[in-house]
Amino acid sequence: MTAAAVRDRLRRAQFLQGITDSALHQLAKLVTPKTFECDDVLFHEGSPREFMAILESGAVAIEKHQNGRPIRLVTLGAGEALGEGVLLDDSPHGTSARAVQRTEAYVLTAEQIRDMLKEYPALYATLVAKAARAISHRLAATDATLAGHGRLVGFTGARVRREHDLLGERSVPDEALYGVQTLRALENFPITGIPLREFPRLIEALASVKEAAALANAELGLLEQPIADVIARATQEIRAGRHHEHFVVDMIQGGAGTSSNMNANEVIANRALELLGRARGDYQAVHPNNHVNLSQSTNDVYPTAVKLALHSAIEELRTAMRQLADAFLRKGGEFASFVKMGRTQLQDAVPMTLGQEFTAFGHTILEDVDRLGEAQALFRKINMGATAIGTGINAPAGYAAAVCRHLSRVTGLSLITAPDLVEATADTGAFVQLSGVLKRCAVKLSKICNDLRLLSSGPRAGLGEINLPPMQPGSSIMPGKVNPVIPEVVNQVCFDVIGGDVTVTLAAEAGQLQLNVLEPIIAYRLLQSLETLKNSCVVLRQRCVDGTTANPARMRQLVEHSIRIVTALVPVIGYENASAVAKEALESGRGVYDVVLTRGLLTREQLDTILDPDAMTGSA
Repeated sequence: MTAAAVRDRLRRAQFLQGITDSALHQLAKLVTPKTFECDDVLFHEGSPREFMAILESGAVAIEKHQNGRPIRLVTLGAGEALGEGVLLDDSPHGTSARAVQRTEAYVLTAEQIRDMLKEYPALYATLVAKAARAISHRLAATDATLAGHGRLVGFTGARVRREHDLLGERSVPDEALYGVQTLRALENFPITGIPLREFPRLIEALASVKEAAALANAELGLLEQPIADVIARATQEIRAGRHHEHFVVDMIQGGAGTSSNMNANEVIANRALELLGRARGDYQAVHPNNHVNLSQSTNDVYPTAVKLALHSAIEELRTAMRQLADAFLRKGGEFASFVKMGRTQLQDAVPMTLGQEFTAFGHTILEDVDRLGEAQALFRKINMGATAIGTGINAPAGYAAAVCRHLSRVTGLSLITAPDLVEATADTGAFVQLSGVLKRCAVKLSKICNDLRLLSSGPRAGLGEINLPPMQPGSSIMPGKVNPVIPEVVNQVCFDVIGGDVTVTLAAEAGQLQLNVLEPIIAYRLLQSLETLKNSCVVLRQRCVDGTTANPARMRQLVEHSIRIVTALVPVIGYENASAVAKEALESGRGVYDVVLTRGLLTREQLDTILDPDAMTGSA
């Protein structure tokens, strides 16, 4: 691309507004086009500043890690700059940057900036001034989105706007896309410190519902087409990963999800106003309730959005579980020739192969992948059009069918409207069923982790049949100790999921009459359980199962010295004789072979055939 073509594209960037054509041409000769794919990390918190970038398209999230979790501070889009602090000093990055869409950018390296200072000092000074203003603006925006994390609204002295609701007027940070009702929720529900923005699937689901509602309302003549179009544009940006930092209400809240619904309504309304060139809070043009929430109630929006988010999260967990099961099945093939003792009630049972044991782990996980699929299907039935209690008040005839059709197109799912909307609005049975399946997954996964810990116990005084990959030193006092930390952490996640099932059960039971107001805790627990179970499956596969090795000599030794191989003799010498042989072998310390031969029950050739471990495992 020629410098002139690059210059023309740079001219459209908001960051560079007001810069002269001469300076633009100089800059165009220096920058390099670069593409960042979705989820690419542009720079890490604490890393050296190496470049700045001017975004031509796409979106990049600026994040700060807090207690190991990324907190999104702001999302930058086309025309904005990031990493511009490299113009000001050489301190490390204080934040991380991650592409949330495929992003095209023009990159200027630190070395090029040093050259610019020598060759084009005026251009450098102009960019420094713009960088300072951009950083100041971003601090104000960040202050608005960090509300509820211990910082006061308006901490940076940024501008505010006045908004009103039923309870009166309040000042809202002007940089905030949320409004007064979200602000009140921030004050009322400082519960978990885990805001809606940490559940992007739920945000995207809320945006999908709002887009479908706007399109249905326009189709039925309730909403002017230009307003429906700009609402749809705002929701599409949110579904693509933009503006999530403004979804700040706590996941656990009173009001049956009204705060989450209004957070979405206000963000969409204010972003739509921006797209129209109007000021945030100018709700005469696009109103959170009158336009974005038209023909809706929290009582159909919130459960529908939760179902869509769960549907997506279930699919991700199923994928992670399939991959974990495949890892166990691969190990089953690798360990197929290694004979070992099976055990029941922690006592020697009969021989098997380690391959059979690991293959069984894989198959039991695959069973739950199927059960999750059955639960997932329940979430394709929605209650949009029910409004407050299922009677459809304030929703016109034909709206339920229209919004379902549009929502199916937006999400790519084959959704259906519940045949009885009163029942569907009050019912939480699908959530209870999913919670039960997640408990089942957790119980079985935890049992597998118990087995891995037991089979790897030792290294000298335990079973020691397998070796788990060493992940970290295991003790601050015992040198050389390595613990099974990956199965241990998965156990803990499983316990949390099992406990979460109790929460979901109680919350579902506590519904009253036409609505269950406790759906926020149901949504929080289910989404959290799905996410942590998925992460656990990934960690268990990558950091444990894939690196597990076998100790075949140890297993063979235990088989050959076990009393339980006498079980194979029962069909030939009878249960009574076999019991007597086992008792004598155990009391005398002699082997089964020796006792049988001494008693004259069988010949050595017969014993060799009957007690062949491979034959007893079904692998011969």
